[in-house]
Order: sequence, then C-alpha cells, then structure tokens
Amino acid sequence: MDAAAQSHFTGKEAGHAVEKRPWIFTRPTAKTGIVSWLTTVDHKRVGIMYGISALLFFLVGGIEALIIRIQLAVPNNTFISHQFYNEMFTMHATTMIFLAVMPLSAAFFNYIMPLQIGARDVAFPRLNGFAFWVFLAGAIVLNVGWFVKSGLPDAGWFGYAPLTSTDFSNQFKADMSTDLWVMGLQILGVSSVVGSMNFIITIINMRAPGMTMMRLPVFTWMTLITAFLIILSFPAITIALVELMMDRSFGTNFFEVSNGGLPILWQHLFWVFGHPEVYILILPAMGIVSEILPTFSRKPLFGYPIIVFSGATIGFLGFGVWSHHMFTTGMGTMATAAFSLATMAIAVPTGVKMFNWIGTMWGGHLQMRTPMMFALGFVWMFLMGGLSGIMHSAAPADAQQQDSYFVVAHFHYVLIGGAVFGLLSGIHYWFPLIFGRRIGEFWGKLSFWVIFAGFNITFFPMHFLGLNGMPRRTAVYDGNMGWNDANFIATVGAFILACGIGIYFAVMLYTYFKGEKAGRDPWDGRTLEWSIPNPPPEYNFAVTPTVHARDAFWYEKHHKEEIAKEKSAHAKEDEAHGGVHMPSQSWFPLMTAIGLLIGGLFFVNHKFVGAICGGTVMFLGIYFWALEGPGGYHVHPSEDDDKSGSYGKH
Repeated sequence: MDAAAQSHFTGKEAGHAVEKRPWIFTRPTAKTGIVSWLTTVDHKRVGIMYGISALLFFLVGGIEALIIRIQLAVPNNTFISHQFYNEMFTMHATTMIFLAVMPLSAAFFNYIMPLQIGARDVAFPRLNGFAFWVFLAGAIVLNVGWFVKSGLPDAGWFGYAPLTSTDFSNQFKADMSTDLWVMGLQILGVSSVVGSMNFIITIINMRAPGMTMMRLPVFTWMTLITAFLIILSFPAITIALVELMMDRSFGTNFFEVSNGGLPILWQHLFWVFGHPEVYILILPAMGIVSEILPTFSRKPLFGYPIIVFSGATIGFLGFGVWSHHMFTTGMGTMATAAFSLATMAIAVPTGVKMFNWIGTMWGGHLQMRTPMMFALGFVWMFLMGGLSGIMHSAAPADAQQQDSYFVVAHFHYVLIGGAVFGLLSGIHYWFPLIFGRRIGEFWGKLSFWVIFAGFNITFFPMHFLGLNGMPRRTAVYDGNMGWNDANFIATVGAFILACGIGIYFAVMLYTYFKGEKAGRDPWDGRTLEWSIPNPPPEYNFAVTPTVHARDAFWYEKHHKEEIAKEKSAHAKEDEAHGGVHMPSQSWFPLMTAIGLLIGGLFFVNHKFVGAICGGTVMFLGIYFWALEGPGGYHVHPSEDDDKSGSYGKH
C-alpha cells in the first residue's frame, strides 16, 4: 500500500485497516448511559430493549383484557360504552400479538440465537438496531389514539372490510383511528421483515466452525423457520394494508362493495398472512421448550431430526390452510373440503412434536425447576388448544362455533397456554445468563401456579359459553341467556391471572436488583450460550468455539483437553488479526426510524408536507448511514474478562 493510500486508513493492524471517512456526526463511543443505549448495535442490548418493550406492552394488553372482563362480569353491565368495548378488544388483540408476543420472541432471537451458533454478533448489527427502533415507532403510532380526539381503532385486530371503510369506522372525516392502525401495522411490518432477513443471513453465514445445520440448537432452527414465515407472509398483509389505505385516503374501491369492490378479498389477503402468523407466534415457544426439556430431563432431545423437520413442515403447511377461517363465507364445497383436509394434516407434525417432548422426558432424571414447570404447562395447555383446533377442521362444527366464545377459548389456549407459557419459561431459563442472577424457586413456582390456575379459570369456561351460543365481540348480554355464572367465573379467573403475572414481574424486578448471583452454567446447559460468563462479555466468545457434536457444550465438558488446545490455537489467530473486531455504535438507525415515525404520523393526518419532511429525515439517515462505512474497533479479551463477563479494553 502506497503512502497516499495509507493516509486514507487508520488503525491498521496485521494487514487489516479501517477506512477513514469524513463524518457528519462523530461516532459515539459511550459504553454506559443513555447514549450507549440509543446508539447501540450490540445484539444483546437490542434484545434487552425488545424484551423490556414487549413486557411493558404485555402489561398494557393485560389491562385492556381486564377492562373487557369487567364489562362482561355481569349481565347488562354499563361499566364501559359499546364503542369503548370495541376499541378495547381491537387494541387488546393487536397489542398482544404485534407488540407483546412477537417482540418478546424477537428479544430471544436477538440475544440467544447468535450465542447458540457461536457468533459474536448478527450479520448486520446496525440494521438490527434499526429494526428495534422501527418496531418502537410502529408501536407509538398504534397507540397514539389514546391521546388524540379520534380515539382507538374499533374494527377488530383482523380489520374486516367493510368495518374498516370510512362509512363504518369514520363517523366524521377527522377520525383517523383506523388510519393509525393501518400505518402502525405497516411500520411494524418493516421492522419484522428487516429483522428476519438479518436472522436468516446470520444463521446461514455466521455459524461457528463445525456447527452444521443438523447441529443447530432447536431454538435456532425455529428462529430460522419463523424468519422465513415472516418474509413470505408479510407481503400479503402489506398489500392488503396498502389497498385499505388507498381506499380510505384516496377514494379507491378495492374493498368498497357499493362501487364494485370485494370485501372478501381482504379476508383472503389477511388470512394468507394471519394463519402463518399463528405459527410465527408459536414456533419460538416450541423452540424454547425444546431447549428446556432436555436440560431438565438430563438427556438429549429425543428425535432431533424429526423435531426440526416437523417445525419446517408446520411452516410449509401453514400457508395452505388460511381459508379454514372462512368456512362460513360461502367458498363452495370443493374449497371447503380442501382446506378442511389441509387443516387436519397440519395437526400431524404438531402431534409428532408432542411425542418427541414426551420421549425426551421418558426415562430422564427430571428436575422440576421453574423453567421446567412453565415448559410442562406449555405442553399441556398447547395440547388442549390443539385439540379444540382439530374440532374446527370439520367445517360443519366450525360453522356452528364460528364467532362464538369457543373460538376465543381455543385461540387463548394456543397463544397464552402455548406461546406465552413458552416465553415465560424462556425468561426464567435464560435470566441467569442475561443478568447474572437466578430467580428464586419458591417465588418462581408460586407465580407459575397462580398463572396456571388463573388462566384455566378464565378460559376453560369459555368453551361452554361458546357451545351455549354466546357470540364473541358482544359488549352486553341479557341475564336470562344462561351465561351469567361462566362469565363471572371467567372474570374472577382473569384477576387471578393478573395477580400471577404481577407476582412474576415483581419477582423478576427483585431478582434483577437483589437476587442471588448465579454462577456460570447454573442449569448444566447443553448449548454454547452457557459456555461463556454471565452476563456475556461484549465480544461474546473470547475464542471462537469449534463444534463437535449436536449438544456442543455437553461435549466440551467431557473433552476438556481437546477443547483447550483448539481454543489456544484460535486465540493465537485472533491476536494475529489484532484482536476481536467489534462494530461501532451509530446514531443513524435511530435517526432513520424517527424519520419513518414522523412521516407516518403526518401522512395519517393527510398533511403531506410534513410526511415529505419525515421521509426526507429517513432518507438522510439512510444516506449518512451508508457513508458511515464499516468502522469498528478491536477488543483484546483477557482471562479476567472471560471469568467476569466484563467488557474488554479497546
């Protein structure tokens, strides 16, 4: 390299150089404080921010659910108006699905997946930070209705036409509640697709040496499958939302039946997204449970290849069953029969997973720790939800149960008994890794039993309410319908469930500040994330691991001399390259997301000058982001860092 070229670079070490560019903003270097969080590109910090945001919205969604249950506790109740009731069930479902369960899954994807594959970060760290800030922007747009005159959206989380048309949802032209819902979901879709592309590339390209695809931990496999589902399904809902936005803002007629539009087109587009979305919510929990059960059964996962291929089959078949949500729309005999058979078929790989989990526990030395309790709760509750789902594959039965409380019970057994129980088990399981403290067993198990009891007291009676004819999305019922007792019991159960969640959160907070410190590998784990200190250091692995077996860390524990030699060789290679390269922090992911937020809010208000200004901020953020170049710095891990989990000097 000549002198002129050398002057253009800085930090040259062992043949590696970092390009020096003219900066618009100085790169932030803070390791602590608010700036470090606003500019972070560390996958672990991004995961923590996803998790905290998701848990806060989980509380918001729970409060919305309690308002619904108070209204339905007794007949002819006037606790809230019909209009506010419609807003509550719309926001409750939207919040829980898009702002709680999905981002909580993303929190685990961000934090755990790179550690499980032996990577030091995701493939595109700044894009990862951008995905979080865009998620937060979409969440803000969805909840603006709490603070403006138009109020909250009231057409249901499914947004069926013509309920979302201006004639039904806008009693006056200034009402923008549905527009906020449309824009918020579109922004959230950007976050989900960007994050999913990052996860796919990370898993395929950044695995540690020896980490073949059939040695990936099951949670990482479920991350990969979920990411593909998001990328393939979100275009359908994006098309539907754009068409709805055009109808509402510019007078087109995609769904306006009076002008030749087709309301049923919305249902097809929505459910082509909506049914894979169910598996986007449940597959991460299946992956978490597939990690926890072997650890606390003290034996390898039974039928690993079958578990993996069952997950992939569920994802594939999930795209072929969307119209089982539309058996009452008059599709015709052939279409109904085809989707009915496909719905029965998708139960097979799910049932196979159940037998694999049972086989894993069979003959094992079971340790009934709190994560295991929540995982077993997942297996039982998801099984119950799956059985009621099979009932709906029979079109005649579904026609009777459609839009009744039987469907409400089924849906919640799948998504609370399934997805939420699985995610809660994951929080308990990885809490010592993330924060270095272990949640006390007594309080953890107490929260489990209160949540378990409250959940079943709330939703099991809804099966009988549905079979007795109570329709869903009804704010008031008469006292002589025979629904009084079951509704009152369900409301009591909802408050018990809320108490259980409150205990869970209180115990988490106490443990974070005052809990017992956990040693390394507190559960005798099997996967690579347990091979490093807790909390993990900035660079994750002081030495790039080499994977020799499916349960990589269990193998390391029994081949210490062999692994020590390999780590010594890898450490010398890292030092020869100047240490561990880490990406720099950046303001531009946040700046780009703020531009998207501003543009979206102004567009919803039909203030297109403001929307253009927001778009300008967004494109400037992208432009400066591109100019920022690769950047980065080197970290030199030391033995002390490896023991303590603290950041190395750079």
